[in-house]
Amino acid sequence: MRNQLIITASLAFLTACATHAPRNQPYFEQAAQADVLMQGGHPLEAAELYKKLARSHPSQQNSFNLLTAEALLQSGDHAQAQRYVDQINTNTLSIEQFNRLNLIRARIDLSMGSAESALLRLNDIQPVRLNEINRKHFYRAQAFASSLTGDLLASSRARIRLGELLVQADLIQQNNASILETLRLLPSSILFQTQAPSPDILGGWAALAYILNKNPQISALQSALGSWQIKHPYHPANGDFLTAYIQPTSFTYHQPNAIALLLPHSGPFATAANALRQGFMVAYQQDARQPSLRIYDSQSQDPVTLYQQAIAEGAELVIGPLHKDNILQLVNSVEKLSVPVLALNSIENLSKPNLFQFALSPIDDTRELAARALLDNHKNVVIMMPDNSKGRRLANYLTESWQDVEGHVLEIQYYNAKSHDFTQPIQHALNLDESTSRFKQLRRVLNRSIEFMPRRRQDIDAIFLGAYAKTARSLNPQLNFFQAGNVPVFALPDIYSGSTIPSLDSDLNNISFCDIPWMFDEIYHGSFSKAATADIWRAFSTRYHRLVAMGIDAFNLVNHLGQLAQEKYQGATGILSLNFENRIQRELACAYFNDGYVVPTGYINASAEPAAMEYEFSDEELEEAAQPIFHDIR
Repeated sequence: MRNQLIITASLAFLTACATHAPRNQPYFEQAAQADVLMQGGHPLEAAELYKKLARSHPSQQNSFNLLTAEALLQSGDHAQAQRYVDQINTNTLSIEQFNRLNLIRARIDLSMGSAESALLRLNDIQPVRLNEINRKHFYRAQAFASSLTGDLLASSRARIRLGELLVQADLIQQNNASILETLRLLPSSILFQTQAPSPDILGGWAALAYILNKNPQISALQSALGSWQIKHPYHPANGDFLTAYIQPTSFTYHQPNAIALLLPHSGPFATAANALRQGFMVAYQQDARQPSLRIYDSQSQDPVTLYQQAIAEGAELVIGPLHKDNILQLVNSVEKLSVPVLALNSIENLSKPNLFQFALSPIDDTRELAARALLDNHKNVVIMMPDNSKGRRLANYLTESWQDVEGHVLEIQYYNAKSHDFTQPIQHALNLDESTSRFKQLRRVLNRSIEFMPRRRQDIDAIFLGAYAKTARSLNPQLNFFQAGNVPVFALPDIYSGSTIPSLDSDLNNISFCDIPWMFDEIYHGSFSKAATADIWRAFSTRYHRLVAMGIDAFNLVNHLGQLAQEKYQGATGILSLNFENRIQRELACAYFNDGYVVPTGYINASAEPAAMEYEFSDEELEEAAQPIFHDIR
């Protein structure tokens, strides 16, 4: 019946020329046959019939060329579709046909990557003038074009409208997932502002994306989702979709008797991998169970081949790869991970059953720094970062982390890391240049010499700093010189190399920072502490030391992965927990500089102090020696 209705609708424009039914019988039969072919998934055959009808009925040539273009577009032959579009005389089209023509042109534009042009055409369309099938095409095109131009909210709105037209359960689920994944790409601040109470559908989606992006532990997530479901009882995500969306991350973990370690033995990441491997082996050698272990060179073969080889040779857990591209290749090429994978990196918005992700992610660093500043009741901050791609990425992470706790970023200033004079970025950050500009204007107006002392802005509660110790030793005294000596400074981990030079590091006095607990023997002690593993990390330059700690945890997680969603593990790289995406999060230990020495203050959550421990790096970043501030292996 549905197909009959569609055929009847698509033939409606032909009825006007049917003055004598018998005479026009072949005409109607061919048109009906073409429509049936379209509905049956044979657009090329349908296009051939429409072409014949266009040639044999010149008075209806525009209408049949339009149908031909639609069929060719459906078949994927965009070039031929364009050819028939160009033959259409727009002056004789009805409003409905003109809307269809614009839709065809917009879809062709999208196939050629011209999203802006497609949006302009879509804006001229009245979707109510389209039949149901073309309305679906319209909203899909609108969603795609908006996404390509970066308007993710508009893309989500279009998909919400599309969802109202869908009836097949699998298509509805796919569309819902697309809405949620699109919104999860937005900063938390935008999602927070977009939230709205029921019955606002977009607001409900934004609230859900906000909850999921907070990446809470599974127990906290369940509580937050329960609250969301109560607030949005009739939302399309409430029910089977939400259950299915969360469900893939559930798992049953069995303690492995055999493990495989995938790390590169050569290439640009070999030194970083070696530091990680040395930490892994010191933990492995002290393990009472000592499962069998095979180590594979991920530089010599592709990750899929190594994964399959490891399974064939008995592996019950695969640890690695390290490189983000290798992780993506493995996840995208293997339909089902039959053996769990503990990837030694983390990729945002990537999840798959049996995939766990562990990394020294700067997202953890910025989140913990924000939590530390919040502990002192700060609200308004200025961010200072090196003027390079890594500094800008960290500034974005810090901004989002601070806004997540409802903090306010007053300004972001970038400095030249190769310079020793930071006058200009500091003056910009403190608005001292504006104060000087006002003074000069006043002096010109008064036309006389007057005394002047520039005054910094008074609304700054704290400064967030990304800098290595050498740079910070120059930058921090200059902050003091420019009247910011009483403004607390919170720095990312690379402020600390793992040891201090009091005569130099007194210039870092009062700077607070958070780092992996392994960097502080007062906090993380035992057989895997930094002091106990000195023979290992001293073989590497400072920039690789934290990777030794990551290797220690990479093995120790073998014994804790099954309980990590419910019970935190106090590791070398932090207090570790598992979120709903099977991504391992780290809570860091904090410290501050005093008289040139580092004074550890412990974890932000005091109840999380550990007992004695007896037991997103990028390619670019690793190539630059895996600088500690930029731990996410790309």
